[in-house]
Amino acid sequence: MSDSAAKTRPQFRNIGIGDITTHYRLPLAGKVSILHRVSGALLFLALPLLILPLFAMSISSQAGFDALSVVAGFTIVKLILLVLIWGYLHHFCAGIRYLVLDLHYGLDKESAKKSAGVVLGVSLGLTFVFALKLFGVW
Repeated sequence: MSDSAAKTRPQFRNIGIGDITTHYRLPLAGKVSILHRVSGALLFLALPLLILPLFAMSISSQAGFDALSVVAGFTIVKLILLVLIWGYLHHFCAGIRYLVLDLHYGLDKESAKKSAGVVLGVSLGLTFVFALKLFGVW
């Protein structure tokens, strides 16, 4: 008899939010996958409500562009834009990772862990660079 048949797998039923944060250890690739979905939903919801109206305002006239420039100068607006920038960059980097995975490269556990780490590192690093530029540090 094999060892896998002798071991009983734990069963989790009626899972609550507290169980998710304390009992489960999600691998890095799983966290990147969840963040990919969250960033996609963020972009999907922000596109008609925020991004397209701001873009239309910026290209409508010189006065519209000037008004948008004033609004974009507020710190809270910069933070909102930074969240959208992170969403785009993470979704873009994770999307490239999933395209490579669809080509059957990097499917083993170690490669998937490394590529997930690269996606997180690159997206957060690029977001940091955009934050420096957005807040006028660089």
